[in-house]
Amino acid sequence: MTSNRPYLIRAMYEWIGDNGMTPYLLVDAGVAGVRVPPGVARDGKVVLNVAARAVSQLDLGNQSIHFLARFGGVSQSVEVPVAAVQAIYAQETGQGMMMAPEPQDADAVRDGDPFGDVVPPPDPAPGGAPRRGSHLRVVK
Repeated sequence: MTSNRPYLIRAMYEWIGDNGMTPYLLVDAGVAGVRVPPGVARDGKVVLNVAARAVSQLDLGNQSIHFLARFGGVSQSVEVPVAAVQAIYAQETGQGMMMAPEPQDADAVRDGDPFGDVVPPPDPAPGGAPRRGSHLRVVK
């Protein structure tokens, strides 16, 4: 059978958008094929805003996700293999879905933590007040 990951990503993207929220992807920048502008990764992870108003030519494909986005005012092409997506969530609430590692990540599963540290630190709220923590949880 094919992976259900791209279907889950598309479903969560639609659900987040239908609820008026901003879909964000948490991506493992170390996975082969991840193409993002230099300097946007932190600790091997990239958080990408994939809302329709933030990107153009978004293609949530079965193998990879492609889109154009502005970084520092310059439009750049972004490519993310579906296997590199660790979570998709609503930026405003943190609600979303963490993705189990792909089979090649067997070491993480063997170590007893199939998800690792995939919840990004919360962005500060407007005005500098700290934002509430994420609502994403690992359910075992």
